[in-house]
Amino acid sequence: MKRVVKATLVAAMLFSVVLGQGVVVNAETVTPVVTAKPTATVKPTATPTPIMRDNLSKFGLKKDLELPVTISAGGLSYTLEKLMVYDVKSKDAQELIKKYGYREQVFKQATKYMVWTKITIANDSQKLVQQTSKSPTSKWIINTNGSNLAGSMPKLKADEINSKEALWNWKLQPGQKLSTYQMYVSTEDITNLKILIYYGGGFDEKIIVKRQGE
Repeated sequence: MKRVVKATLVAAMLFSVVLGQGVVVNAETVTPVVTAKPTATVKPTATPTPIMRDNLSKFGLKKDLELPVTISAGGLSYTLEKLMVYDVKSKDAQELIKKYGYREQVFKQATKYMVWTKITIANDSQKLVQQTSKSPTSKWIINTNGSNLAGSMPKLKADEINSKEALWNWKLQPGQKLSTYQMYVSTEDITNLKILIYYGGGFDEKIIVKRQGE
């Protein structure tokens, strides 16, 4: 009797060891264990922050064209990338005036706003294009309220050709491109806005903000 009990215990122990090793002895009595695979976490796609290209809505102006806007004539192209209008007494305006040394006499007059622009100009012609003492005439114009905005000289950058921070004198060889910043001043509120280019006998313009009633 003792031998029968002992044999039964040994058989039970062997059965447990076999099950512990993952071998199914009796498929009808042993339920297989299924290990669930972890679900991959899908990260949400971040929405890119839109680039602020102008603050014209601050002045109640509705644009007819969204920046950037490009005009071209005679192989010279001008792209207005950004345009910000600042009260001349504002912190932003004063920081730019101090940083680049814009002409003090301009701001002692009836200047009301400074218009800070980011631009890209490209020479697709076959000859040198420049605005220096040898060719001082402006090639492009920003017009508002029927008048052309006056450019202001950055004294600290005036002697630098092709400044990428504050443009004054520039030269573009055939195929050359330049991205930079340029400042204008306005003595009155801006109610409409357009850009024009005159070069090589050609002309082009685009209206960004229409005059009321047009």
